[in-house]
Amino acid sequence: MTTENHSENSGEKRPRRFDLIAFDWDGTVADSTAIITRSIQEAVRDVGGTVPSDEQAAYVIGMALMPALARAAPDVPPEKYPELGNRYRHHFFKHQDDICLFDGILPLLDDLRSRGHWLTVATGKSRMGLNHALQDSQLKGMFDGSRTADETAGKPSPLMLHELMAEFGVEPERTLMIGDTTHDLQMAVNAGCACVGVSYGAHAPDNFAQFNPLFVADSARQLHRWLAENA
Repeated sequence: MTTENHSENSGEKRPRRFDLIAFDWDGTVADSTAIITRSIQEAVRDVGGTVPSDEQAAYVIGMALMPALARAAPDVPPEKYPELGNRYRHHFFKHQDDICLFDGILPLLDDLRSRGHWLTVATGKSRMGLNHALQDSQLKGMFDGSRTADETAGKPSPLMLHELMAEFGVEPERTLMIGDTTHDLQMAVNAGCACVGVSYGAHAPDNFAQFNPLFVADSARQLHRWLAENA
């Protein structure tokens, strides 16, 4: 199905600026930052490394798992990386079903679908982790496509966005990336796409300006209002 056919059935009320919208997951769609941060800290503690601060652990959210853990625990030797990854998964999986979507995300996604946008996910999660999250009955059929860090290059490489744009036949100027970290916004810049930041996730927005985001939203509801008027 082409983008044109997709939009013909959408009943959109105004012309679209973007055909493809890519969302980061953790910290943007799902309120998971605190659980991921604690899981990183516990994993590093388990293998005898120096436990990172909340800020240090949150900084690596959005990156592929092992580069993220290596960055958060620079004194852990590489031979312990397999154990470090396993301990992170152990702690995260214990709490993954406690994670919920940010308030306001579902109506935002419903509205974008009604306007005929392609909705996708570009995430540092694993494919298994994202598939588990997408089993939520409220999300069935919500996203048209996705890429995860274990099946393509991790952020800030632009490959996730390049692959999604190729899949749906959308040019960079018609693609928008939405994320809560500098890794997300840097990926968008590297892919030649516009970006929007959210300030309610893993990274404080102090360093967002260098990536020229079109907007920085302080809540999912504020993001919804901006997208309704500008996307």
